[in-house]
This record gives sequence, C-alpha cells and structure tokens, in this order.
Amino acid sequence: MVCCRVQVQGHETIPTRGGVLLAGNHLSVFDTLLLPYTVMAVQGVQVIWAPAKAELFRSRLLGRLLTSLGVFPVRRGQHDRQAMRRMIAYMRTDKLMLFPEGTRSQDGQLQAGKRTVGKLIYAARPVVIPVAIWGTETILACLRRPWRGRAHVTIRYGPPVDLQRYYALPDTKETAIAIVQEVMSAIASLLPPVPQKGTADGSCTLQP
Repeated sequence: MVCCRVQVQGHETIPTRGGVLLAGNHLSVFDTLLLPYTVMAVQGVQVIWAPAKAELFRSRLLGRLLTSLGVFPVRRGQHDRQAMRRMIAYMRTDKLMLFPEGTRSQDGQLQAGKRTVGKLIYAARPVVIPVAIWGTETILACLRRPWRGRAHVTIRYGPPVDLQRYYALPDTKETAIAIVQEVMSAIASLLPPVPQKGTADGSCTLQP
C-alpha cells in the first residue's frame, strides 16, 4: 500500500472456503480496506462481504463503488431484518467482515461488542476468526504529512474461536452476550499490551 507498511500475522488460520466471520477491532475507515486486502494478498482475489451504514449509499457513485467491493447497506439504529438475514446467509456460505464494536473506537481501546453480533453468530454458526488491527489510526496523519514516512500497520489473525458450547444453549439474550464476549476476549488477546503508534520508516511492504 502506498500510504502504509502492512505486516500480516497468523494468516494461515483463515479458512480458504466460506462459512467464515472475520471479527476485528475498529480504529479507522482504513480497517475496512486493509483487512480484505490482506486476505486477498495471501488467498487470491475474492469477495469479502461487509455491512456499512446506509447513509454512505445516498451517493449513487459511492454506492456503486461500495457495492462492487462487496459492501451492503445497514440501517443503523433500526432493526434491519433484511440486512441481518443477509449477514447470516454470508456467514454460512462466504466470508463476512464485521466489527463487533459497531463503530470506530474513539480512544483506541477495545470497546464492548454488540449483543446483535452474538445473535447473528448463534444463528449462522460460522468459523469465527478474531482479528486484531493496530496502526490504521495513524494513516491519515501520515497522508497529511507524507515527508514523515508511511504508517506501520499490523493485522494479526488468531485461531478460530471455540463457541460450540454456546450453541447447545437456548437462543436468549444471555447466550448472545456470552458469545460476543468470547469473541471480544479473543480479539483482545491478539492486541499488543501497549498501543503501538505508526512509525516513519519510508517503506511500504506486505509481509505475509
């Protein structure tokens, strides 16, 4: 990538076939670009489906671009049943990218996951791959001051989250919360103990 140096770790845990949820923390709009980029860099060109707020699709041009990339609209703040059915379907047969926090973290710290994500996982029962991302929050600053070099981004994939014991439980609010908490714990375990800032090393490489 021209704006950053991307290091990929643990990509061998990503299944090559569908029925996969890539669940990551969310720091920047660049997360939605770099996560699919790193998957395709090691597995080849494919569609990584992803939900995005419906407001982005008000622009016809932007809407067409997002649709071409596998992004589909979700009406936030509403019970968007159509989008939920779509996410469940993709999690059963394809690869879906989702940020359980629901929005970007404002302070860089991992936030609580949304209960709805736990409910979707319970319904679809995909292979859940936790993803830890850091460094993307520095990309904009590096773009504004390119003479300082490129941002250093790390995307770390973990092993599948074992959720089988929850699928034997009733479909309740408590079960959904337990599932998403398990996923968030897996993401947290992949993050560095101290938040890492972007470095200006003047290089741009992908290291799978």
